[in-house]
Amino acid sequence: MSFNKIPKDDTQHQNHLDGAVNNLNNDLQEEASRAGFDNVLQRWIEDVKEVNNPELHQIVVDLQALKAHFNSGTIDHKLVGQLMGRLGENTLKAAIFAENPNTAQRVTNLGEALLKAAKQVQNPNVNSTPEQDLKNSNG
Repeated sequence: MSFNKIPKDDTQHQNHLDGAVNNLNNDLQEEASRAGFDNVLQRWIEDVKEVNNPELHQIVVDLQALKAHFNSGTIDHKLVGQLMGRLGENTLKAAIFAENPNTAQRVTNLGEALLKAAKQVQNPNVNSTPEQDLKNSNG
């Protein structure tokens, strides 16, 4: 029996989710330059595909686009920010599909980390407060 055929349990999915959140909470540009980051994205893609839910198709598409973009060697902050923002929104919505409450919480945490990372990618030199964010979005 191949190890690839053994279905992942919730603990493995939760570990992948925790790992992805940690990656997003670190310096994303630095994380993206590390060799292992490609593997993180690939595991994430495989985990989402394994759920086999058509509602999650856009997440897979955006993850594949993000992975390809990071592999290109140059980072378009606007594109990465847009992809991560959409991933964050769709990931938050996807939390309802998690059967295990611990997994659902981790999916929610991941969605929030993606949204935060999307803002940081689009405004890398800004450590803004919510008040500044509001002012910038209305400006």
